[in-house]
Amino acid sequence: MKAYVFPGQGAQFPGMGKDLYSKSEIAKELFERANSILGFRITDLMFEGSDEDLKQTRVTQPAIFLHSTILAAVLEDLFNPEMVAGHSLGEFSALVANKSLSFDDGLILVSKRALAMQKACELSPSTMAAIIGLDDSVVEEVCSSIDDTVVPANYNSPGQIVISGSDKAIDIAIEILKGKGVKMALKLAVSGAFHSPLMEPARIELEEAIRNTVFNYPVCPVYQNVSGSPSDNPEEIRTNLVLQLTSPVKWTQTIRNMIAGGATSFTEVGPGKVLQGLIKKINRESVTESAVF
Repeated sequence: MKAYVFPGQGAQFPGMGKDLYSKSEIAKELFERANSILGFRITDLMFEGSDEDLKQTRVTQPAIFLHSTILAAVLEDLFNPEMVAGHSLGEFSALVANKSLSFDDGLILVSKRALAMQKACELSPSTMAAIIGLDDSVVEEVCSSIDDTVVPANYNSPGQIVISGSDKAIDIAIEILKGKGVKMALKLAVSGAFHSPLMEPARIELEEAIRNTVFNYPVCPVYQNVSGSPSDNPEEIRTNLVLQLTSPVKWTQTIRNMIAGGATSFTEVGPGKVLQGLIKKINRESVTESAVF
C-alpha cells in the first residue's frame, strides 16, 4: 500500500511553490484562490520573500499547507493515497489530500490555527528543545519530575524526542537530561511551546472553528497525531484535530502503525525531506521518496 505523508512547520524555504505556480494552471488557480481567502498575497512572500518573511507564523503555516496540498492536486491521476498522515500542521494537509476537508476550509483552519498559536505564545515565555540519544521513558520521567510545564511534544523517531514548555522548565529539563547522558539537547528557534498545555488558549479558539467546519468521509484513512492510529470517521477525525494542539505528535507510533497496516512505501508531499529521514530512522527498510511534479 502506498502511504503519503505531509510535513509540518520548519520545512519552508524561500521560493517554495514558485515552479508549481509557473508550470501548472491548476496550481496557479489554487494559489490565487488562497491569496483571496487569506486577504494578502502569500504567493509574493513564498516566491520572493526571505527566510525571515517565511518565519512569520501567519505565513509559515499556510505556506507549507499550500505547497503540500497544491502539489497533491497537480499530481492528479498519479496521486492515489491508500493511507495518509501529517506531522503536526501537516495533518491538515493530509486531511485535504484524503478529502476529509475542502481546500478552502483547510486553508481557513490553518490560518486560524497559526494566529491562535501566535497569540498563545505571547501569553507566556515558552519554547521547545530537541532531545537526542535517550529512551523516551527517560525523557518522560524527567519532564514529569519538574514542577513547571514541560512535556514531550514530538515523538519523532527512536531516540529523538522534542520537549515543550516554559522557558524555565525547558532549561531545568536540559540540565537534568545532560546528567542522564543525553547526546544532544538543543533549544529550537520557535516562538512557543507547541503541543503542550500552554497551547490551551489556542485549542479553545480553534475548537470553535473546527466544530463549525464540514468534515467529509475520506477516501482513505488518516493516521492521526494524537493516537498514531487510523481513522475514517469524520467525528473522530474532528475530535482528534481539536486535541492535537495540546497533545504530543506520536510520529514514531504513527509510522509503525502505518507499516503494520500494510504501508509498503512513503511519499512525502511538500517542501523538504525531513519526514523521509525520520521514517528511515523508525524503519530502515522503508521505501521513501519525494512527490515530484
